[in-house]
Amino acid sequence: MTSASLSDRVATPPRSLGLAGGLSANLLNMIGVGPFITIPLALAAMGGPQALLGWLLGALLCACDGLVWAELGSTLPRSGGPFHYLREAYGPARLGRLFGFLYLWQTLLIGPMSIASGTVGLAHYATFIWPSLTGWGVAALAGAICLLNTGLLWRDVRSIQRLSIAVSAIVIAACLWIILSGALHFDAGRAFSFPPGAFTPTTAFWTGLGAATLIGVYDYGGYNAVCMLGGEVRDARRTIPRAVLISIPLVALLYVGLNLSIIGVLPWRQAMKSEAVVADFMQAIYGSAGGVTVAVLILIASWGSALIVLLGYSRVPYAAAIEGEFFAPFARLHPRGRFPTVSLLFMGIASAAACLVSLDNLIAALIVVQTLFQYTAQCFAIVLLRRQRRGDAQGAFRMPLYPLPLVVTLIGWLFIVGTSRAVHIVGGIAAMAIGTAVFLAIARTRGTWPFAPDGSASQ
Repeated sequence: MTSASLSDRVATPPRSLGLAGGLSANLLNMIGVGPFITIPLALAAMGGPQALLGWLLGALLCACDGLVWAELGSTLPRSGGPFHYLREAYGPARLGRLFGFLYLWQTLLIGPMSIASGTVGLAHYATFIWPSLTGWGVAALAGAICLLNTGLLWRDVRSIQRLSIAVSAIVIAACLWIILSGALHFDAGRAFSFPPGAFTPTTAFWTGLGAATLIGVYDYGGYNAVCMLGGEVRDARRTIPRAVLISIPLVALLYVGLNLSIIGVLPWRQAMKSEAVVADFMQAIYGSAGGVTVAVLILIASWGSALIVLLGYSRVPYAAAIEGEFFAPFARLHPRGRFPTVSLLFMGIASAAACLVSLDNLIAALIVVQTLFQYTAQCFAIVLLRRQRRGDAQGAFRMPLYPLPLVVTLIGWLFIVGTSRAVHIVGGIAAMAIGTAVFLAIARTRGTWPFAPDGSASQ
């Protein structure tokens, strides 16, 4: 980190993104390959089609959390979203410095896990076409895709928006094809063939529901994308909340329809063991040609999605570094291509290494790490910002029924963490503890808060 901000010499982007652009940004991030690869995980977690409860509960949690993001994004409409929310709410000269750093620190963890989850899912679908691809071969293919994408991004990227739109169009078309096919062949008896004791409130039921809800939250993720672009949004205090709150129910309807279509055709006991559930589903309806066709579509979409996610995460440490708020090497740019070299290499190599972890562990660790720190801290940030900015945010969105949505959101996050495996909880706590230690070591070396002699942020 450096005391001087390189961004002072960079022009501020114009606020040109309207509601259509903000909504598109969210939908492009939300509608991905997630449900194609996670439906078997949710079914296995709850042991039957009652896994739909997890998707519905996840949608409710995301709707409440969406109100949190909507208010924060409207109150502080700046690019980089959470970094500014946490810094301002907890004090930019004191605790907010630590919280801002920890947000960036967790990005070094969740970025590679998010990218790897997509490429591991891609590799699982590849087994439908190449059945001999198993075990280490799956991990090797997933890791190779991460490294390939790193090489593809080793240049000035100007056409990524067109690729984003193309990938989203493929995913949406595949979803609509699946839903229509499922509706035409839907069997209610098969879809709702619950096992004995499916809804008995045992420990296994609640643990399974927590795991299924976590998967749902993972798949709905992306409704906050417009908040990351807050500094480029026109009429941000109205546009950001609308983009967030419209995108969640739209995608929830799409994903619930996708789930119902699959379990209404494919017996859930078969679906929960499938490596490529959508391909098996389409094969059951259209034969091998249908299965191969949709598998190829998902392979293309998975690759493009992983490429886009890698691009996005590679810019987060870079953006913070040029502001003097993160490790200086991450601010390095390629002399000709003007892309962040260290940041891109870190994310690409780390995501390839993360491919050695199973898909269910990647998703669980990803959500638990974010929940333990960022998501819960943001709920309290709203309370603090309301106290600090009374009358100072004219026209900003205010969540209805406050503080009920905050309470529901916190209960939801605590439920997900509380029903997670101990290894993921301990790992998340350890990651934040290490990040805090790194922050304190840097602060002590530089004499900044909390080691500044006069108690100020820096000397």
